[in-house]
Amino acid sequence: MTEQCEAKEVVSDIFREEALLIGGLATNYNLEDALVWELCRNLDLIRSRILRKIDKHREKAVQLKSSPHPAVQELLRKIKEN
Repeated sequence: MTEQCEAKEVVSDIFREEALLIGGLATNYNLEDALVWELCRNLDLIRSRILRKIDKHREKAVQLKSSPHPAVQELLRKIKEN
């Protein structure tokens, strides 16, 4: 499993637990539906932002790793000069 998949799995686990926590609080304290909906919407926005950041981090890592080896860069530079 890649680090990105592991990170996404951890994020999902955390937010799953938070959802269960909110559900339990809503039931035990008779929270208003509007409040519970608002909490869940906001948590989902936060979760989505975090997952996008994980994806962006992965894209940057791939871009960094995909640069040519210095020897290849030197050869390409020499070819370009001629």
